[in-house]
Amino acid sequence: MAKTLVIVESPAKAKTIEKFLGAGYKVLASYGHVRALPSKQGSVDVDNDFEPRYHVLPESSKHISTLKKELKGVDELILATDPDREGEAIAWHLLQALGIDPQKRKPVVKRVTFHEITRGAIQQALAEPGEISRELVDAQQARSILDYLVGFNLSPFLWKKIRYGLSAGRVQSVALRLICEREKEINAFKSDEYWTIEADLNSDAGKPFKARLAAIDGKKLTKLAIGNEQQAKELVSELKQQSYRVAGLQVKQKKRNPSPPFTTSTLQQEASRKLGFSARKTMQVAQKLYEGIDIGEGAIGLITYMRTDSVVLSKVATDEARELVTERFGREYALAKPRVFRNKAKNAQEAHEAVRPTSLKRTPEELRSKLSLDQYKLYRLIWLRTMASQMAAAILDATSVDISAGDRFQLRASGQVVRFPGFMQLYTEGRDEPVEEESGILPPLAEQEKLDLLKLSPEQHFTQPPPRFTEATLVKTLEENGIGRPSTYASIIQTLANRKYVRLEKRTFFPEDIGMVVSDLLARHFEKYVDYDFTAKMEEDLDAISRGEQQWRPVLRQFWEPFISLLRQKEQEVNKDDVTTEKTGQECPECGKELVIKLGRRGKFLACSGFPDCRHTQPLKNGSEQEPEEPEYSDQNCDKCGARMLIKQGRYGKFLACSAYPACKNIQPLVKPKALDIPCPECGEGEMMEKKSRYGKIFYSCNRYPKCKYALWNPPKAEPCPKCSWPLTEIKTTKRYGTVRRCPQENCDFEETLVAPEKPVSTKKKPAAKKAR
Repeated sequence: MAKTLVIVESPAKAKTIEKFLGAGYKVLASYGHVRALPSKQGSVDVDNDFEPRYHVLPESSKHISTLKKELKGVDELILATDPDREGEAIAWHLLQALGIDPQKRKPVVKRVTFHEITRGAIQQALAEPGEISRELVDAQQARSILDYLVGFNLSPFLWKKIRYGLSAGRVQSVALRLICEREKEINAFKSDEYWTIEADLNSDAGKPFKARLAAIDGKKLTKLAIGNEQQAKELVSELKQQSYRVAGLQVKQKKRNPSPPFTTSTLQQEASRKLGFSARKTMQVAQKLYEGIDIGEGAIGLITYMRTDSVVLSKVATDEARELVTERFGREYALAKPRVFRNKAKNAQEAHEAVRPTSLKRTPEELRSKLSLDQYKLYRLIWLRTMASQMAAAILDATSVDISAGDRFQLRASGQVVRFPGFMQLYTEGRDEPVEEESGILPPLAEQEKLDLLKLSPEQHFTQPPPRFTEATLVKTLEENGIGRPSTYASIIQTLANRKYVRLEKRTFFPEDIGMVVSDLLARHFEKYVDYDFTAKMEEDLDAISRGEQQWRPVLRQFWEPFISLLRQKEQEVNKDDVTTEKTGQECPECGKELVIKLGRRGKFLACSGFPDCRHTQPLKNGSEQEPEEPEYSDQNCDKCGARMLIKQGRYGKFLACSAYPACKNIQPLVKPKALDIPCPECGEGEMMEKKSRYGKIFYSCNRYPKCKYALWNPPKAEPCPKCSWPLTEIKTTKRYGTVRRCPQENCDFEETLVAPEKPVSTKKKPAAKKAR
């Protein structure tokens, strides 16, 4: 029997760690949390100084029983849960659930932490054991109780005043408020027209370049200075009469430094921008990379712990980076000494390292065949970011030229040339919004040089409302304001979607009617508790508890007393009809009483205030008395006439239509087909594309349609069938058979299991199912 029992959270982690330990060790999993506050009223005894009434989770009972059996005869118990507050709390709850007193001699209880699952890190952790940090446990305990007190008191209030089944949360409601307030800004936004004038000029040497009108009569033009087409035409008419020359020339050298290595938050943001991953998916894939994957030498952790606020890299990592950069790119790309970053996020906890590969020498190319596609993409992103953070700065030459057009007008041309790419040779950070950057090369120019005017191009623009939040920008805003913890953002976003408060379209948040009503109610009556600064202050208090600077019970008392008093007051003051009903001043077409806006299961609608005597209802957006909706412009121009494209709603969903209709009747799909870089196996000339049917279902077909009508319902893979040699195979996933690679040809029965089904397939014979086409 093993003399030492090691407990971790997950079986995958247990399997990886056990191979690093010798005889006498047994590693088992707790399967996550083992105790929690029951999801019912009374789980926190407020009258008894907020005493929590924990219980063992039903799904954890069997795991606790197994651990108790294994503890018999064990001399030493090592708690190796994750190195953060949550991991510390799980270790403490394990002792409570197992009935172990850490002060007793047998078993001897030790707490170890490690930030990567490698042999060296595990051995070092075992050589330097510690004890459970009561301060970290208290901070996590305070967070759980605080969230319980908000959720289990504010949620029933929403049931009474809006409808049953809604929920409110300490951080969730603040995130919802951000999304809803941004939507209100967009709805209130009034678009302004403005024009720009660009000139095509020729240098003495015959080299053409472009410049934009920047000032008139010595006064710099603001964005909206040229407000309509008439003004633009008058200016163009005057500019045509002018002579052009170079009035000033300025060349500056700029340095651009790389972004820091990943924290939890920045990893979620960049994976969203560059890979299209949700925050939840990013954390799930990162968890597997951290816990360990068999790459031919047994399972090993490929990245460091992915829940971190730190941007610090160890000396081992920076030394590896310098060596690899020198080897791959040359000495000029490497740093003489490591670059050190500082975290700008509010309430950052820098207890350990940034998210990085456990060894940079394991390049993405070497691991590609050992990882799933998602694992490879995320590992590559982490590897590139870590390497780039330790590479030389990029050097750019930025040139700006002032051009006079007669005595009244001044134009400006800008160009930027990468003189030395530095880290940009390997990686550049994605952006949430497009940014106009100076780019390209300007021809050699000299001061007072005369220029020839080739063409003047006036262009119409419209100011744009602030963009809706994406997962990346919401995570960034939450972190910058110190709201919540980065490790909780994925679950917050998931909760908002599950409650139907918001919907995600193309990774962009749109608040639903019910979300707007909930947010307005909380913002109006509980403003303090959904205030960004108040929520951030609570995080600071929790951080102070974790550092031992405050006690958790006084912090809860300070929050609870004013909160519950306000809640009781609002229960008396707030009327349900005031929250869910809005007056319109319109008459019911059937009985003449006032029409009101009601909140239903599917959103808002118009109904007669005389209900139930009059049951007239009508859709809110299509009601005859409603003002027509403002057209929704896309960021694309018509490829036939150049007018802006509108986003329209049709029978089969949204599509793009030219705003110049009926003069131009051009329409296009909103989501354009995606090229797969796989040749069509039937015609040999076309390429397979990912498309969406009129009913919204994804399918795959040749881009030469209708000349070639080859199509599949399942994703194609550029690997020939090993049985019949058909040029491609397809991937099909079902609950019954798991994920298989198979031949799409009717007369070939090749099929290879890639991922086994969760439950064993019944051996009872059934008629063969016809393959989907």
